[in-house]
Amino acid sequence: QLQLVESGGGLVQPGGSLKLSCAASVFTLDDYTIGWFREAPGKEREGVGCITFSNGGTRYKDSVQGRFIISRGDAKNTVYLQMNSLKPEDTGTYYCAGLRTGVLFGSCMTITYDYWGQGTQVTVSS
Repeated sequence: QLQLVESGGGLVQPGGSLKLSCAASVFTLDDYTIGWFREAPGKEREGVGCITFSNGGTRYKDSVQGRFIISRGDAKNTVYLQMNSLKPEDTGTYYCAGLRTGVLFGSCMTITYDYWGQGTQVTVSS
């Protein structure tokens, strides 16, 4: 099975930035789609954004559009979530998830992911 490990979470003030990493237990993620999700206490898990490695295409939740950027790392088994202009409502446990899609015909925001990381906590507070 695919193993995913997130890192980079922490406490940051509103307006600050964090960069999360997701490292996978494969040589390359070229055959995969990777999604970023977050979960706040008492709320359902929601998709933040995603990337299809076959073409580098990305999608984002409307509330993070223009503030968050998902990118592939120089190491082809790594994906990043750069978070800028952070707001208190961005607080939550962030997860990366993977699915071996190959070429994806559809939105990576709607697919069901098979593999999940352990999560990393992001707290935005003054």
